Amino acid sequence: MKFNLKFLFITLFICAVSMAQTKGTISGVLTDKQTNNEALPFANVLIKGTNNSANTDIDGKYSINIAPGSYTVIYSFLGYETVEVPVIVKSNETTTVNQALSSGSYTLKDVVIKASPVSKQKESALLLEQKNAVAFKSAIGAEEISRKGINDVANAVSKVSGVSKNDDSGNVFVRGLGDRYNVTTLNGLPLPSNNPANKNILLDIFTTNIVDNIGVSKTFEAQNYADFGGANIDISSKKFSGKPFISFSIGTGANTNVLGQDHFYLQDGPSYTGFKKVGVPNSPLQPYNYSTSWDRQENKNVLNAFYTLSAGKKFNINDESSIATFVTGSFSARNKFTEGYSRGGISADGDIFSDFYRTAYKHNTTTTVMATADYKINNKNSIFFTSLFLNSSDQDYSEYEGTNQNFDGGGDAHQQISGFIKRGTFERTQLIVNQLTGKNKFNDQWNLNWGVGYSMSDSAIPDRMQNSFVHAPNGIDYTFFTNSNINNHRFFQDLKENEIAANIALSYNFSKKSDDTYKGKVTVGYSGKFKDVDYKMEQYSFFPNRTTISFPKEDIHHVDNYLDPAHWGSSYSNRISQLYNGNLYINAAFANVQYSLTDRLSVILGARLEQLTQNVSYITTTVPDGDSSDESKFNILPSLISKYTLNEKQNLKFSASKTYTLPQFKEKVPIIYEDVAQAYEGNPNLYASTNYNFDLGWEFFPKAGELISVTAFGKIIQNPINEMFLNSSSNDITYANTGDKATVAGVELEFRKDIFEIENSNNLKTKLSFDANGSYLYTNQDLSNEKVNNENDFGANFTFTESKLTGASNFLANANLSFLNEFREGQDITTTISYSYFSDKLAVIGTGQVGNLVDKAVNKLDFIANASLTKNLKLGFIYNNILNPAFNRVQEQGKVPGKESVGDITAISYKAGSDFRLTLSYTF
Repeated sequence: MKFNLKFLFITLFICAVSMAQTKGTISGVLTDKQTNNEALPFANVLIKGTNNSANTDIDGKYSINIAPGSYTVIYSFLGYETVEVPVIVKSNETTTVNQALSSGSYTLKDVVIKASPVSKQKESALLLEQKNAVAFKSAIGAEEISRKGINDVANAVSKVSGVSKNDDSGNVFVRGLGDRYNVTTLNGLPLPSNNPANKNILLDIFTTNIVDNIGVSKTFEAQNYADFGGANIDISSKKFSGKPFISFSIGTGANTNVLGQDHFYLQDGPSYTGFKKVGVPNSPLQPYNYSTSWDRQENKNVLNAFYTLSAGKKFNINDESSIATFVTGSFSARNKFTEGYSRGGISADGDIFSDFYRTAYKHNTTTTVMATADYKINNKNSIFFTSLFLNSSDQDYSEYEGTNQNFDGGGDAHQQISGFIKRGTFERTQLIVNQLTGKNKFNDQWNLNWGVGYSMSDSAIPDRMQNSFVHAPNGIDYTFFTNSNINNHRFFQDLKENEIAANIALSYNFSKKSDDTYKGKVTVGYSGKFKDVDYKMEQYSFFPNRTTISFPKEDIHHVDNYLDPAHWGSSYSNRISQLYNGNLYINAAFANVQYSLTDRLSVILGARLEQLTQNVSYITTTVPDGDSSDESKFNILPSLISKYTLNEKQNLKFSASKTYTLPQFKEKVPIIYEDVAQAYEGNPNLYASTNYNFDLGWEFFPKAGELISVTAFGKIIQNPINEMFLNSSSNDITYANTGDKATVAGVELEFRKDIFEIENSNNLKTKLSFDANGSYLYTNQDLSNEKVNNENDFGANFTFTESKLTGASNFLANANLSFLNEFREGQDITTTISYSYFSDKLAVIGTGQVGNLVDKAVNKLDFIANASLTKNLKLGFIYNNILNPAFNRVQEQGKVPGKESVGDITAISYKAGSDFRLTLSYTF
């Protein structure tokens, strides 16, 4: 028996050796022709008609052992041509086949090309683009967005290193630089703002179902718009690829704060869907002529709702021509409840002018409809059309109870300054975007890329209402507080932005190499942007006769009974009207020269020559005869980007550029915007700041799907723009070029690692992956009283001689741990734990020994689970903001010399609550 076993083992060994010796090997390297034959990792290599296959490694290399014979090798990668190459394999020999893949169709002898559309939804494809690009690239694709359970673009962008999102305002901060320093585009063309207070449209109104990928470029390139200091955030709209489909999803959820309330209130008027718009009545100076009630209305729809319908199909016209169409529509409705302090007018000694406790009920909706058509005319020409409609609405019904030093009620000393304010605000934005972009390849050397877009934005506050109440003379009942126009009013605001934009770039490849790629490329082009802004507001203020009107406290919520014709009598009212009209015209010519100085070193030299005109004219209560603020400037804006390939897995990149930052229209108009506890006023003497930007980065790609990168960056900002307190007892906030220079320096770290990946015999995976990014930021700016006094109509007495930049956090961090388990084909589960953090952030610069307003650090933890029950049916669960941290804005009196004993005083405080969501989707 022992002999027989030994004989069997020897026989098997000899057979195995014999078989191995009779096999041959196919090996080689796959490269990307579009990037001068950079290695193409993670691509597929398949021996046609067999089960033999391999994937290229991080260096694009592959190897397959197979019996001798004639075969066809199929090379493919998502978004690239599929290439079939005949190969003859000989025993004990290695056949080397190196292949370059391209995203454009072509035909070579013995090679058959089959085109497939480019897709940048996958994390691997975006990492590959980052590795091969000369410029700094950073992006998040649809695959990663889905894995992390992200519902809107703002939260998606905040997962990129160096980026944070302010949940209070919805603004995105890049490297500590806020709204004014960033640029938002759709397919490379600019988007209008939806709020007069903002330069950019709020990204949280964009749902992620419209997104193919989101690029975040923190370095300036000459073809991009130069009103830039933080990042250019470019949303690439989704294109159809793959098999025709129809997909429908439905979801529900709730906010824990809302579930904890016995009643949920909103103002009267707006509809649940957010489309209804209330107009000004014929006789607006009579408080009883409005079609909507002054009183709150209870809302029974406290659950959140989500609906999405998407479809895609490709229509083949002939062998070379096709149209890939994609359409999606979605609706979401969310409710929130917050409560906490809302304070304003805090003095240097800690006295609080307005000290309220605020309860806020919020309902917001987003309706999105988008259609895209990707028309491939032939192998060298294509056109991409995008049409987007978006309607977003925000309702905020808030009640403020507390003290205000202007209150003049009855009763004892405390009652005299005590009162109650209720305000209902409905904001609605409608955005329509139509874009046409194209690519034309004349030959291997000449290429043309172009785009034109027209967008219309209508942002309105239709029928904001406020009532203010103080104690009646008897100290028991209540009556109206009528000290100023803001106390009891109806407010209507409309901001219209129309924008035309056009880009065109002609590129020429030169200095051809032996492998048919080129060392250099010259790109010249034009970039234009023409924005017209029209803003108007009307406020109708009411002054009820306090000597004849009083009521019990519970009737604060039955004001209609006291603002009726029977009670109005000798009361009076007035009308306030303010407006501004502005335009921003940019005409720019640009040129880039990209050249490979050696096999390892490439550079891009760029220049943008730009004529800029920004004009705004206005009529306000403080300037009733009207005035204007105009600026015209010619800018020469150079840029340099270089990449040195240390080895096949590592890159070293450097960039330097000059850009600028414009003030926004609202900031240049002397209109006073009054919130309940804080007022803001524009400054027509604002002017643009100049930015000098530097980046040095190292990238390491250990293997497929993994990345380690470190980037050091610095900026010098001349004449930075900041929010500051006016040097007055009111502590209103305004805007100014507060000093000569600001300095920014920091470092970013990004890490992506597959902890383990197990694949069984059925090709089913179990995978645990981790990614994290963090940033450290140092900012410092000088604060000059003399500069502000000389350049403006108001004075400054800064509490400190220097400070951080407003909006800047010293530390930012994001971390995600994801687990994937595939049970069988079409059935799997993915879970992700997601964490984010930003440290203290300067909001407003203090003056007159008043401390800075600072937003305190926030931690955020989310849990996401997605399960494929079948190939068609998916179930998702999201639990956001698990830690439910408090948002606190404090006035830092404890850091003011001589005021340390006062300590820090809370100005705003609340908790947003946790959100959970359950979704079910089916794809036909």
